[in-house]
Amino acid sequence: MDPEYDLFRLSDEHEALREAVRSLAEDKIAPRAAEIDETGEFPKDVYEALVGAGFHAIHIPEAYGGEGGDQIASCIVAEEVARVCGSSSLIPAVNKLGTTPLLVGGSEELKQRYLSEVASGEAMFSYALSEREAGSDAAAMKTRAVRDGDSWVLNGQKSWITNAGISKYYTVMASTDPEKGARGISAFVVHHDDPGFSLGTPERKLGIHGSPTREIFFEDVRIPADRMVGEEGTGFGTAMKTLDITRITIGAQALGMAQGALDAAVDYAKERRQFGKAIAEFQGLQFMIADMAMKVAAARSLVYQAAAKCERMEPDLSFFGAAAKCFASDTAMEVTTNAVQVFGGAGYVRDHPVERMMRDAKITQIYEGTNQIQRLVMARSLLRG
Repeated sequence: MDPEYDLFRLSDEHEALREAVRSLAEDKIAPRAAEIDETGEFPKDVYEALVGAGFHAIHIPEAYGGEGGDQIASCIVAEEVARVCGSSSLIPAVNKLGTTPLLVGGSEELKQRYLSEVASGEAMFSYALSEREAGSDAAAMKTRAVRDGDSWVLNGQKSWITNAGISKYYTVMASTDPEKGARGISAFVVHHDDPGFSLGTPERKLGIHGSPTREIFFEDVRIPADRMVGEEGTGFGTAMKTLDITRITIGAQALGMAQGALDAAVDYAKERRQFGKAIAEFQGLQFMIADMAMKVAAARSLVYQAAAKCERMEPDLSFFGAAAKCFASDTAMEVTTNAVQVFGGAGYVRDHPVERMMRDAKITQIYEGTNQIQRLVMARSLLRG
């Protein structure tokens, strides 16, 4: 896709993509969203539908069999799928998160080996950075990789791994030289069937039930040296570059959740009657909906501005990526909460989607860097130098 961006208008190609993703989401995903949430099962049918349309990993370049979608295309897919189902939106989001380290730091051989499988839908790719005692302080990780001839032997664990047990491959960060701290961290590709790799019990989560989250464990997992992503000691830098890029997609996911909740609230306000008239006629509720829509519009502008900057790799990307993720996720939490309020008692039960949207929205303020961390990133970007 040609990177021709207008700050206030997407290209015709991007608008056509939005229409196509929205059509698929409303036809194939929205009818399944409540059931996915209720059962907590990974939606294989949704995955197959996304693969069939080329939306499951639209970011993978054409050179590796992908669609060659740009950063804005990734945001459009995440937003439109999240608008109807937060769990399903993690399919393209996690594929992007897991493979971006290869795109920014991997060898050509490594890209050729793995990206084509993701592009074709044969494999999914997860990302493993956080540990129990190394969440926001990722550089404090305890997972170790020790060189042994032509291999590295991996021991440790990773926590809160999205789509663990579903993904075939995992980008794993491990310390190869503990004395160097962050500069002693390296990245590896681990296969789901590598001896010594195992899965923890599925987490019992507040939301995004249809996207499994588990710990993963490494017990003397032997990794061939050619599965290292980039050079030894570059893993932490690769991880941070990855998050600069992918947290914008989380902003788009949060934006979609907020838009879905706003749409539901507007429709309900027009239909629900109290005191002889639609509740949409009451000024207090009008102000609430106006504020919701205003913040959604502001979040959309920030997310897509950040995506355009990411496509051009502009020097202020770290600030805008953090700002987009932070503002959009805070907006999603506020808008979904207010949508439940618009529905009143009906919004608190599962007969309507807004309580699910509210539960799903919370995680967007936490993963890929808490919003407190995003504010640190923004402040440091402003104060550096």
